[in-house]
This record gives sequence, C-alpha cells and structure tokens, in this order.
Amino acid sequence: MSEKTGVVEAKICGLTRPEDAQTAIEAGARYLGVIFAGGPRLVSVSQARVIFEAGTSASRPRTVRRVAVFGEQDEATILATAEALDLDVLQLHSARTPETVARLRAMSGRTVWPVVRVASTVLPDEAVPLASAAGALVLDALVAGQLGGTGVALDWLGLRDAVWALRAAVPDLQLIVAGGLRPATVGDAVRLLSPECVDVSSGVEQAPGVKDPVRVRAFVDAVRATAG
Repeated sequence: MSEKTGVVEAKICGLTRPEDAQTAIEAGARYLGVIFAGGPRLVSVSQARVIFEAGTSASRPRTVRRVAVFGEQDEATILATAEALDLDVLQLHSARTPETVARLRAMSGRTVWPVVRVASTVLPDEAVPLASAAGALVLDALVAGQLGGTGVALDWLGLRDAVWALRAAVPDLQLIVAGGLRPATVGDAVRLLSPECVDVSSGVEQAPGVKDPVRVRAFVDAVRATAG
C-alpha cells in the first residue's frame, strides 16, 4: 500500500548524527532517511539504529517513518536490514526490476520506493513499470557516478506533463520528489509536480552528512506552507 496522506510530507535524508534526527523530528518531518548506498553520508546498521532511535522512548513512541536507501545490496541483505532497523520504507537506488520491487514489497511487508534518475524532461522507460509495482516512485536528478545527494535540481516545470502522464498510468501513485531541493525552492517543486513527499539531503546541510538546524526547520516550514 502507498502512504498517501493528502498533504505533502518532508523527508530529511542522509542523516549521520542522532542530533540531526532529533532536529528533523522536532521540525515536523514525516520521514527520516539513512544511506547504505555509499557516498559521504554512508552509515552502518548500528549507526542507523542510534539515529533512528533519537527522540523515541518507551513513553514517547516514534512519530516518524524510517527510510533506508539501498544501492547494490542483495535482497537478503535488504530484508535483514529492514528487520534489524524496523524500517517503514525501502528506498531502492541502482538498477532494480519491477519484479524485484514487487518481491521485496511482498516479502518485507513494507513500502518500497524505487528511484528513477532523470536528466531531462522525459521520464525513463522504466518509470511506469516500477511505479506500478511499488505504488510509489522517487524522482531524482541523474548525475554520473552519484546515486543522490548531489544538490542538482530537476526541471520541475519541464517534467510536469510527464508526471501527469505517470499519474494517469498509475492511479494512487505516491510521488516523491528529490534532487536539489532547498527551503527557498521546495515550494516551486510542490506547486509544479504536486508530490506526496519531498526528499532533501544536501539542501539542508552545513557539510555532507551534517545538517543545519535552521535550514531543516526552514525546509519543513516551507513544505507546510504549500498547504496554505
């Protein structure tokens, strides 16, 4: 099942420190993301556990959903990690087939977010099959040699027609928009593409993996303002 809520939600990704997770929770983010796909924001499973447990206790249950970004890991590793961290969402970068997405969704019982990387105003051929298998799709910028966190923005206006066509092909799609989002620009992305969730990493950082509390709060506030 997709997790549509009727409002636009914020995901703070590339977390490497529990204090940044705490900031994201206090700001009102719906999703916290950690990265197992390599790069400067890579964390271990044990580090991810500490990050996800920020702000939760027996008397204060968690209020956010846990997302892990996977790259080349095999299915067994993904499933084991999902159990170890009690993940809510499996975000799949790298080459994945619709069959793999459907299988992971069924075997894990969790939401799966396949990612397609876009370099123009045309969605890749695999967008519709992946979205159909998952009920969700992440759009991120295509940058050679990098899977995400690049700070490169999509052409939101240019992609609008392609996104409308995608929604027509996949009813009840949960669309997640990533790629170069910042507090000052996320409103434009929401206005043009009407996603269910916006995904930010480098756009709220002081340095790779180190979030700026002021920018995190400004980002979530900007997302909330789109509902006004």
